[in-house]
Amino acid sequence: MLTRNVQSYRLTPTRILIIKVVIHAISLLFVALLVYNTLNGGFGADPIKGIEHFTGKAGLNTLILTLLLSPLAKRYKQGGLIRLRRLLGLYTFFWVALHLGAYLALDLNFDWALLGSEIVKRPYLAIGAVSWIILLLLALTSPKSAQRRLGKSWQKLHNWVYLALLLSPIHYYWSVKSGLVEPTFYLFTCFFLLYCRKQKLTTWLTKKNILSPARPISKTSHR
Repeated sequence: MLTRNVQSYRLTPTRILIIKVVIHAISLLFVALLVYNTLNGGFGADPIKGIEHFTGKAGLNTLILTLLLSPLAKRYKQGGLIRLRRLLGLYTFFWVALHLGAYLALDLNFDWALLGSEIVKRPYLAIGAVSWIILLLLALTSPKSAQRRLGKSWQKLHNWVYLALLLSPIHYYWSVKSGLVEPTFYLFTCFFLLYCRKQKLTTWLTKKNILSPARPISKTSHR
């Protein structure tokens, strides 16, 4: 009954606009919460770690919401939800940019050489760096003008978001020394979202010669 009711409800352009306004409002509310906690000691005895975890989890949560749109759109036949992906994707990068900025400024005092050496020495930072670069590339190519210029290559590039979805919770899990329940929950959530795309991922990995190296690369593009 619920599924039928949702399917009968259509997301008009006006409703999509309202949802986008709500996304902006909630995101700005969390930015305000970040600023308030930073200025008023809301992050406890170790505010640097508090800021880093806050921004990192905000980025991961937004990434999960972004990747949740397609399964929901397919399940409830609400294609309009796809129009929210770009906005949520940009907010994802906004948060991970703040996450890296907080680590670079507060932990490393803007020492770029030290950042490079830390990434090399610490595997969880290397994993996070790979995910960050992927999200950077996706943010830079998110405008429709970039999509038109890249053509079929645009979809191939944006398929790498699945690797970011896999690496991001691993980065989180590996970075904490205690309290593994929450990062484990994030891991299973991300694995579930990847499982929902198992057919598409299998096709993509096959075309990349990862699952079947002997198979010739098809010239047909699959979205």
